[in-house]
Amino acid sequence: MMKALKVVLSLIIGFTMNAVTLGASPSGVSQSVVDKVEAQYSKTKDLQADFTQETLFDGFETGFSSSGKLYLKKPGLLRWDYLEPSKEQIYVDGDQVLMYVPDHQQVVKGTLTQLAASKGPLALLQDAGTLSQHFSVVDASSEDRGNKKIPVLTLVPKSTGEKPPTLKKIVLKLSPDSFLIQEITLFEASGNVSRVAFDHIQVNQGVSARLLQFEVPSDVVVVEMPALR
Repeated sequence: MMKALKVVLSLIIGFTMNAVTLGASPSGVSQSVVDKVEAQYSKTKDLQADFTQETLFDGFETGFSSSGKLYLKKPGLLRWDYLEPSKEQIYVDGDQVLMYVPDHQQVVKGTLTQLAASKGPLALLQDAGTLSQHFSVVDASSEDRGNKKIPVLTLVPKSTGEKPPTLKKIVLKLSPDSFLIQEITLFEASGNVSRVAFDHIQVNQGVSARLLQFEVPSDVVVVEMPALR
């Protein structure tokens, strides 16, 4: 669950930090879609949206669902508020992460590097590369939704010669009007599938940096985040 969340956060921040270059595309149609995504996110300074997240674990018939609110501001500030089924706040500032669970009176402190499922998204966070260095666009299609066609991009991680990638592929569904990301689905090598859908997306509304910064309450316990393997 946390690995999937880490990749989602990294991709979102990576898209909004600078113009995204997705690299060689399989067709002129997909290149056109990529160009429109780049144009939109290159001018995105801040973003807020509602989200729903569903994770289906391999071998289990039922999954886990949650929902909440997302706030993002360049460069690299993000607040991810889970509101249902329980409250939890996640703050990202560059590579630093604070996870606040009010019911537990606890703050978990760590870094995105500790949560790394792959180095690709982290390179984007650290402004050391672009998505094209780590992922290839293998398919560009569309999905009928009402009277509109939703652009769909399928990405696969490039081989790095390091450990086998924990992600098999990522599917992005885009707004047909703005080409903002409406849905991200992560297909993990383990068989787990995580989907995050965004709604009521607002761009460049002047999100305050103060809203995305967290001061640890004096009455909570701060613990270090264990590294995930």
